[in-house]
Amino acid sequence: MLEEFLPFVGLIIFGNIENLILASQGVVQGVDAKVLGGLSIIAVIIWLFIGTVATEIAIQYANYITFIGGLAIVILGIIAIRDAVRHIRSTKGSE
Repeated sequence: MLEEFLPFVGLIIFGNIENLILASQGVVQGVDAKVLGGLSIIAVIIWLFIGTVATEIAIQYANYITFIGGLAIVILGIIAIRDAVRHIRSTKGSE
C-alpha cells in the first residue's frame, strides 16, 4: 500500500520547505505569530483533506505535481530571500 504513495514523497519534503518559507515571509512582514500559526494549521488540514480525497486521481500526475511544487518552492524561496534582504537593509539603515 505504501508503494502507491512513493511518488509523492518529494511533495512531502517540498511542502515542509514551503511551510518554512511562508513562515519566514510572515515574520519578515511582521505578521502576528499566533495568526500565522493558526493559518498554517488550517492550510495543513485543508491539504490533508485534499490529499486524502484526491490521491487516487492525482497519482497519475505525480511527476507533474512534484515539478510544479518544486518550482513553486524555488520561486517562493527567491521572493523570501529578496524580502528578507530588503528588510535587513532597511533596519540597518535606520540604526
